[in-house]
Amino acid sequence: MKILSARQIQELDQHTIKNEPIKSIDLMERASTAFVDWFVKTFPNKENSNVSIFCGVGNNGGDGLAIARLLNRKHLKIKLYLCAISLNTTKDFQHNLKRLPRRYAIPTVIIKDGDPFPTIHENDIIIDALFGTGLNRPVINYWSKLIQFLNTLTNTRVAVDIPSGLMADEHSTSEHIFMADYTVSFELPKLAFFFPENQHYTGKCYMLPIGLDPSFRAVAASSNYFSTGQELKKLIKKRNKFDHKGVFGHALLIGSSYGMVGSIILAGKACLRSGAGLVTIHAPKSAYEILQISFPEGMVSVDIHEHYFSECPSLPPYKAIGCGCGLNKKPSSQKALKELLLRAEVPLVLDADALNIIAENPDWIPHLPKNTILTPHVKEFSRLFGESQNDFARNQLQRQKAKEHQLFIILKGANTAITTPTGNCFFNTTGNPGMATAGSGDVLTGILTGLLAQGYSPKESCLLGVYLHGLAGDISATHLGHESLIASDIINYLGNAFKQMQ
Repeated sequence: MKILSARQIQELDQHTIKNEPIKSIDLMERASTAFVDWFVKTFPNKENSNVSIFCGVGNNGGDGLAIARLLNRKHLKIKLYLCAISLNTTKDFQHNLKRLPRRYAIPTVIIKDGDPFPTIHENDIIIDALFGTGLNRPVINYWSKLIQFLNTLTNTRVAVDIPSGLMADEHSTSEHIFMADYTVSFELPKLAFFFPENQHYTGKCYMLPIGLDPSFRAVAASSNYFSTGQELKKLIKKRNKFDHKGVFGHALLIGSSYGMVGSIILAGKACLRSGAGLVTIHAPKSAYEILQISFPEGMVSVDIHEHYFSECPSLPPYKAIGCGCGLNKKPSSQKALKELLLRAEVPLVLDADALNIIAENPDWIPHLPKNTILTPHVKEFSRLFGESQNDFARNQLQRQKAKEHQLFIILKGANTAITTPTGNCFFNTTGNPGMATAGSGDVLTGILTGLLAQGYSPKESCLLGVYLHGLAGDISATHLGHESLIASDIINYLGNAFKQMQ
């Protein structure tokens, strides 16, 4: 699904208004009604509390006025704060101002620059409708102080469409941004919602459908996407009655070192669980018996070194190769990795110490095989490509490096970002904090290698593998909770993730 810019979302609104056709005020009513329906379901027992709505003078404020009127009809106690940010108000704001019930039906306070901040009861819910996606500069002076004041309160805070002060498409330089517990947006998320630097502002995000014309999205140009199960399930290959293990590919996983055998075991099990027909693990001699006992479904290729990876095995039997889990950075391992990179003619997944070795040898990067998949976390990414000032800058660097070197780069984290050799970026929508646990990345490496071995393209493997990895983690968390989730659980629930997608 495409992520559109703030300007494109405004164009999408206008396209819908023109082609549905529908009046802009009625489209605003549709959005406000969707918000109110969500609100009363989310906060069902607020009879003894006020809902304090802060409205600006633009269309975001117009949404707030409509929400006030609709919540009033549902007999909630509303207090409206009209913030005189400018003398210029939009037509839809003016229209909704006239639609408010007669005087005193909704207590209304006009706030002007320099006025004392209002007193708000601790049980009240605050709704932010001050500044919308049209904001193109930081909020300053009195209105930034008002936002700071609202942020100091312990009340539940809800943002309409986007937290006030947050830039939709770029890094927000101001710290004076409304800190929402919930952000309720319409139809599509904003790019800013996908970056960790904004999590304290957006809180939990909801996207409410309001019937915007899909034909505009179909032709709109975008390099940003987010993955949905509805789209990705179409990628899953069907299995035929007479298929056999040879059809589903032979994967090679290279990793393990003394004291780090568990990493490659996790990767191997995940590789088989993802559907690979055969899995061979190349590991040092000291790992041999451990692997044979703990992973009976896998085969073992034994390195000549007792404790470390030191030689590249024969590669012709394999359809895909994953390398790095539990590896180490010994000189012999670096030499063997370089040989692997020079000899490999099948898709590669590089993780963990394979990435760290490359970071120590940056002149290798231009020579990585085309369409190689790198799976760094943030620190590994910085070692590879340098530090970034913020998440937006890091994302641009990630796109640049993927395009420059014709790589797939999976930057792991919440809303894992996948950049392609074309410079596009896909944000993942599955996963949870419980997956921030040792071995989770090894499981992902196994899944990606297993999908590649089955004949999925590198792009398909990245999108589907990351989504399945997160979905298996989500299913695990529903049974175990975040705190108790471990990497093996992700493997155990991978089958459930496939079933749920299908």
